[in-house]
Amino acid sequence: MIRFLLRKTVNIVLSLFVLATATFFLMKAIPGDPFMQEKNVPDVVRQNLIKFYGFDKPMWEQYLVYLNNLIHLDLGMSMRQQYQSVSDIIARSFTYSLQLGLVAIVVSIIVGIAVGLIAALYHRKLIDKLAMLFATLGIAVPNFVLGTIIQYYFANKFRFFDVAGLNDPSDFVLPTIALSVLPIAFIARLTRSTMLEVLSADYIRTAKAKGIGSLTILIRHALRNGLLPVVSYVGPMTANIITGSVVVESIFGIAGLGKFFTMSVSNRDYTLIMGITLFYAAILMFARFLTDIAYALIDPRIKMMKKGGGGHAAG
Repeated sequence: MIRFLLRKTVNIVLSLFVLATATFFLMKAIPGDPFMQEKNVPDVVRQNLIKFYGFDKPMWEQYLVYLNNLIHLDLGMSMRQQYQSVSDIIARSFTYSLQLGLVAIVVSIIVGIAVGLIAALYHRKLIDKLAMLFATLGIAVPNFVLGTIIQYYFANKFRFFDVAGLNDPSDFVLPTIALSVLPIAFIARLTRSTMLEVLSADYIRTAKAKGIGSLTILIRHALRNGLLPVVSYVGPMTANIITGSVVVESIFGIAGLGKFFTMSVSNRDYTLIMGITLFYAAILMFARFLTDIAYALIDPRIKMMKKGGGGHAAG
């Protein structure tokens, strides 16, 4: 297990290094500099800004300085947010993104598993058909379309909720719905298909033949094996919800990380773009890392296999 953890950690570090390098050179490949859009800035001031951020140095020297700063966890200063470091912006704004993301994750897992389980238990009945219809629509409708629709009707038209911000617990309702419908639909379909397979397995029939109660069979035998594919999806889903709320945050006026990422792209704030990109990537990789561990702990048949210099989780 220790070797597995070390190998995963090395892979994460190497992946972040490759991403940081690619992001750096992609930013440098864009013609001009972040200060070209400032029409009222005197040329002398613009030259001083270029010198302050090191754009006057050779490319290789800028790259080495950037890597050295990353090693010391220094993401630099924002080029457009005055007197604010990239780390401070991420720390401040990610609080809102994390709060919204965690609520959406919990709702997605609970509702998704419940819908999928009910659909499997009532296979080919009306409730199963309705659940799968909901799942199909949930996968088909993008979250920004759903977010716009529910904001218009429930916030603008009927005034059930505030239009923007996260100032009250009720403000989480609409953005959570917009973020969680897709993962709910996916988890529901995944749970249904897996549970149908598990419930028709021989060991379930044997348990029923021994007179074990249906609820006991469901909880102690079926769910454990039936939810393994869901566990494998939770990691990527967690990262996707937290990092994929850019548009939803913009629709509902939430001052989260997505808002600053959108602003950094439009303003050509190179340091903020690179910092948020690395932060998003770290979240995604860490979520997958935790998923691998959780998958192995839930299913004791899975062991960390080591072959030569590589390894993988196998069942």
